[in-house]
Amino acid sequence: MPAGFPDFRLGSVLATSFTATLTERHGDAVERIPTPQRLVDWLAVSGLDVDSCTTGQLDLARELREAIHAAATATATREALPASAVQVINDHSVQGRAAAVLTLEGERRWRVSRVEDALSVIAADAISIISGERDGRMALCASPTCLAAFFDTSQSRTRRWCDMNTCGNRQKKARFHANQRKNSGTQ
Repeated sequence: MPAGFPDFRLGSVLATSFTATLTERHGDAVERIPTPQRLVDWLAVSGLDVDSCTTGQLDLARELREAIHAAATATATREALPASAVQVINDHSVQGRAAAVLTLEGERRWRVSRVEDALSVIAADAISIISGERDGRMALCASPTCLAAFFDTSQSRTRRWCDMNTCGNRQKKARFHANQRKNSGTQ
């Protein structure tokens, strides 16, 4: 990946990986798709290859990202889904012309040609997790600066962090250092 851009945070769920293109929403926000080309890059690593992206398509992608985040957050907190977010997700879901294809290895891949096609796949994935169609539950990251919505498929459905390698590790290190300071002050 080109220098100067933050790494993508990819998970196993397309829609929540997409919302993770903006992280630390309640701290120093990190935009991981700041340019149209970075959206093309993210789509490629997510199996949704497109040739190009315009600034207008990047704006549409960010609109969808924020709508998914709002709806997923409402689902995780058991609040009513925001009507405007639902409308954006539905609009994107029906506007694309993506096709699922089967590879010789028995895997599903997406055939898309435009950014709008890729966004329709992401919107459909969001619908499947927000509607409860898939096995798992929506949850919010326990990091106070993150609060990312993620899809918890752990056996107990008690996962606390959107990503153990980032938010979880950061919180564990903070606890460790706090305990070190506390213990060094009592000796």
